[in-house]
Amino acid sequence: MSFSGTYLEAIRQALFDAMEADPRVCCLGEDIGAYGGAFRATEGLLARFGADRVIDTPIAEQAIAGSAIGLALMGQRPVAEFQFMDFALLASDLMVNFAAKAHWRWGPSVPAVFRGPSGGGNGGGPFHSQNPEGHFLGSPGLKVVAPGTVRDAYALLRAAIEDPDPVMVFEHKHLYRRLRDQWDEPPTARLGEAALRKDGASACIITYGAAQQVALAAVADLDVAVLDLRTLWPLDDETIAALAKRTHRVLVLTEASRTYGPGAELAARVSETCFPWLDAPVLRVGAADTPTPASPPLEAAALPSVERVRSELDRLLAW
Repeated sequence: MSFSGTYLEAIRQALFDAMEADPRVCCLGEDIGAYGGAFRATEGLLARFGADRVIDTPIAEQAIAGSAIGLALMGQRPVAEFQFMDFALLASDLMVNFAAKAHWRWGPSVPAVFRGPSGGGNGGGPFHSQNPEGHFLGSPGLKVVAPGTVRDAYALLRAAIEDPDPVMVFEHKHLYRRLRDQWDEPPTARLGEAALRKDGASACIITYGAAQQVALAAVADLDVAVLDLRTLWPLDDETIAALAKRTHRVLVLTEASRTYGPGAELAARVSETCFPWLDAPVLRVGAADTPTPASPPLEAAALPSVERVRSELDRLLAW
C-alpha cells in the first residue's frame, strides 16, 4: 500500500489500517468522531467504521482513560486520544496506578493506547505546549514512545496498538503538518529500539521527537552522530551505550524541561555505564525551567534552538 503525506496523515493512516486489520481496534476521545479530532487526526474514521468503534466522549480525561482500560480488559484494542497531552496528567492515576500495574498485580493484559499531541512551537501557551512525558517515564508496565519522523508516526502507532501492554504515544504537534514522506510498503518498528539518524565519530546527540529535527539541523556540517530514541520507556540502553562508547562525547537534547526532565535520567545513565570511555562530561540541552510562553519570540527563546545546540557542541568538542 503506497502512501504520500504528512506526519499527521501517517497517524490517520495507521489508525485506518489498524482498524481495517483488527475489528477489536476502536477509538475514543473528545470530538474524534463527527469533528474528526482537534487536529483532524481521526477525520474519516466515523464514516468508515461507525459510532460503535469511533466513540465521542465528554471532556473528561479520567473517563476517557478509564473507558479505554475497561475496553482493553474486555478484549478490545482501544486507542484513546487526549486532545492535548498536557491533560493526560488528569488521567495519570488510572494509567500509572491501574493500567500499568494490572498485569503485575493479577495477570490480565491491558492493551490500550493513549495518544495525543504534545510539545511547543505553535504559540499554544503554557497549558497546550507541554512535554509531560517525564511524568510517565519509569512506571513499570507502561510504555512510552515519541515518534520524530513520518515513518515512525505510522510504525510506532501500529506497534503500540499491537502491544499487549498500555502504551502512551506522544505526537509532537509541531511536526503534524511540517514533515512529509512516502512509501510503497508500510514501515514497521519495534518498541524499545532506537534509530541512528546520522552517523558521526566526534560526538553524539541523544534525542527524540521534534528535537531530532533541531539536532540534525545543528550538525548538518559536523562529524556528529544523532540517535533518535523513539521509545522512551523502556530505553534501548544497548544502542545508547554502544554509541556513547564509540564517540566518547555525548549531548542529550530534549524539548522537556532541563531540570528533572528525561534528559537528566539519560545523562545519568550514560555517565554511570560509560564513564571510562567518555572524554568529556555528558552535557544537556532542554527547555527553560519555565512554563511555555504564548508569545512566539519568548517561546522560541525558551525552547531548544539550533544555536543553543551548536554552542553546547562547541563546548563539548573543545573539552
